[in-house]
Amino acid sequence: MGRIESTLEVMDFASGVRHAVYRTEGRIEAPNWSRDGSHFLFNSSGLLYRLPVGGGAPEKIDTGPLVGLNNDHGLSPDGSTIALSDKSNPDGQSRISLLRTEGGAPLLVTPEGPSYWHGWSPDGKTLAYVAARGGSRILNIYTCPVDGGPERRLTETQCLDDGPDYSPDGRYIYFNSMRSGNMKLWRMRSDGDDPEQLTFEDETRDWFPHPSPDGRWIVFISFGTDVAVGDHPPNKQVTLRVVPTIGGAPRVIARLIGGQGTLNVPSWSPDGRQFAFVSYKLLD
Repeated sequence: MGRIESTLEVMDFASGVRHAVYRTEGRIEAPNWSRDGSHFLFNSSGLLYRLPVGGGAPEKIDTGPLVGLNNDHGLSPDGSTIALSDKSNPDGQSRISLLRTEGGAPLLVTPEGPSYWHGWSPDGKTLAYVAARGGSRILNIYTCPVDGGPERRLTETQCLDDGPDYSPDGRYIYFNSMRSGNMKLWRMRSDGDDPEQLTFEDETRDWFPHPSPDGRWIVFISFGTDVAVGDHPPNKQVTLRVVPTIGGAPRVIARLIGGQGTLNVPSWSPDGRQFAFVSYKLLD
């Protein structure tokens, strides 16, 4: 793969205006917006960084022995703790750990791999993630207590379910699934009951739904049919879209080169007026 330039961008949700916060050669991925609104988190080359919202130089966060981070990370509701997905173990399987936001010694939560974090319940007590168990390669959705208690499997499909993110009231988990034959957005109750499909178009593959803090909107990324149904590769022509949580037709709010790393994790500003994402430019 050739050289690439990454731009961490912010979009004003009401106006659709985009502005660049940070641009660098190389790949950065998956911005989270801090709970106090002061900075972003993103990963790059297996490490985690903090970047002021106003721009500036990124600061590396001490993640101890975890140096194989992927783009599935995010903050607790009180902003004190970061959930990390890391594959530094000799078997190369991703596992979830917790880390204080200032950095330090991580605490392992999911001893089994692969496990990829995606959501944190609004009451701060439960993590939602995708995992493959029992020798299967198919990812389904699980939850477990933050303190690392027994995990609970919420989906039982024989196809990929991914990207679980809680609604602000904790009643629902939004996710993307292949269960209709195409990759589309779904939601279910937080205990896994009553799944319902939310997007239906044949010409898009829809991934990573993130509800707004007021619970009214879902922002997500869509690939074209040039991408395999179960894949979300980098460096593709993609769209960012939004759909009302009460239902309706999605609308496009941005077109860009992106995919993997653009919008994998929750990235709304605390006030819900903006969200962050990463776009890419191929340099050669």
